[in-house]
Amino acid sequence: MNVLTDNFAVYGEGFLGTVELTVYASLLALVLGFLMASFRVAPVASLRVFGTVWVTVLRNTPLTLLFFAVLLGLPRFGLVLPFQVFAVIALGCYTSAFICEALRSGINTVPRGQGEAARSLGMTFSQTLSVVVLPQAFRSVIPPVGSTLIALAKNSAIAGAFSVTELLGTYKTLSELGYNIVWIFVWIAVGYLIITLAISALFHLLERKWGVAR
Repeated sequence: MNVLTDNFAVYGEGFLGTVELTVYASLLALVLGFLMASFRVAPVASLRVFGTVWVTVLRNTPLTLLFFAVLLGLPRFGLVLPFQVFAVIALGCYTSAFICEALRSGINTVPRGQGEAARSLGMTFSQTLSVVVLPQAFRSVIPPVGSTLIALAKNSAIAGAFSVTELLGTYKTLSELGYNIVWIFVWIAVGYLIITLAISALFHLLERKWGVAR
């Protein structure tokens, strides 16, 4: 227990760093995922191609490699930002591909006739998607989106290898101070468990309120 009590500030800083990464990257992933899902079902061929390429490339690229590409590649184009921002970009873009596919699968569960009926009433594609299709699709994609964001929280541990303050990175400081490595990781695991259980509880509430009844 003294590993935690003696180093509560260190764990706290790492915990808050992981929470910030998770929140900001989740927001970016949800926005990009929604946008790419819209592209993938759009009537414009170029948008469908762009969405397909986005998903295919990111889903088949190791996250560590994507971190290297963002942190080392973007500065070459004159974009110099704090490492935490680069980590949010890498995590958010990577996770957006999985959010996109979850949303697209939900969109495909909505009967095609409803979209056709909306268009026959004069609604545009964006109106049909936002007013008719997505509200129904949202109910069926709550569990997979929640699972994807839980995976994002755990994937944030990679950011520690790129000088970003987060929970897993605290083991370096504590191990150098001579603490038992087993107990260091036990308390790190407890921190991740708190974050993932909080996300799970949030999506459980959303599912109870808006989920599809089975």
